[in-house]
Amino acid sequence: MRPRSLDPTHAPSSRPAAWLALVLSLSLGVGPLLASGSAFANDAWQAYQARFISAEGRVIDTGNGHISHSEGQGWGMLLAVAHDDPDTFQQLWQWTRRHLTRPDDALFAWRYDPSASPAVADTNNATDGDLFIAWALQLAADRWQQRGYASASRTIRDDIQRRLIRRQDGLTLLMPGASGFEQGEALDLNLSYWFMPALMDFAAREPEGPWQALIDSGRQLLKEARFGRYRLPTDWVRRAPGGELSPSPDWPPRFGFDAVRIPLYFHWAGFEQSEGLGAIQAFWQDPAHQPPAAWIDVFTEERAPYVASHGVRAIAALGVSQRPMSGIARLTEEDYYSASLLMLARLAQEGAHE
Repeated sequence: MRPRSLDPTHAPSSRPAAWLALVLSLSLGVGPLLASGSAFANDAWQAYQARFISAEGRVIDTGNGHISHSEGQGWGMLLAVAHDDPDTFQQLWQWTRRHLTRPDDALFAWRYDPSASPAVADTNNATDGDLFIAWALQLAADRWQQRGYASASRTIRDDIQRRLIRRQDGLTLLMPGASGFEQGEALDLNLSYWFMPALMDFAAREPEGPWQALIDSGRQLLKEARFGRYRLPTDWVRRAPGGELSPSPDWPPRFGFDAVRIPLYFHWAGFEQSEGLGAIQAFWQDPAHQPPAAWIDVFTEERAPYVASHGVRAIAALGVSQRPMSGIARLTEEDYYSASLLMLARLAQEGAHE
């Protein structure tokens, strides 16, 4: 089984050198939040913990059968660092190691279902979750001077390089998981797995590594993987030898629950002007469809019969608002995915406007 597309119904940076220096510290989208409204931020973090993090450190997907993912564990760990909460971070990390560790590498099983036996039926990883966890560990090491966290981050990064990177026609590509995404010579890719702020940090720390090449390839794919009248990326794309891109036939050709994270990660890393993001904003702001639908079929233009969540709309606001969003007040109403996007969008906006 492959990592899911979550559905709640079932080139170098143009940033100034001073900003790039932030990549080498905790401040990339994290420090500014603490410095500019800690009472608000801490209230939001406490609300998020109360709703989605169990006492033992499991992040609970309330919109998807109360399962857990490496994605959620990584997001929770990032938020714990952002809110200077080493105890919760340690609980999250311990639970992740105890329940999601894979036997042959330092990556993590993507899905945990407490109602199933075994709870981890599929040991395949999800590369975005591995990136979230690796970056959170490195930021935690920086913030709390914990060498063990830095060592764990480096080990995960080494296995990402060893297991999850392919080179095709001059591009360095990030595989979504260790298995299941190579269709002959064609590759199934997911642009929302390019977690740009982590890749930028790793590129600054390890200039000899593949990270900058991954950043460049992600920007190139966003420029090229645009389909239909709205010129939108789909959740999953297939890249054939020679560079031809098409929506992967193994998933619906939708701009949906995965692809909505692309603008979040690009904005967070300072790539607001990347070609392709404007088309996403145009879709979200289409006056004929307000509020925007949760997904659209890029070819038929069939739309979800329900609107995009407040978390997705917070991401949409990143491209048009210059002030921190207040949508986190909705945390008590949102499910795990929407609430997580609200929290992460706030970090991205605070970091991008420092």
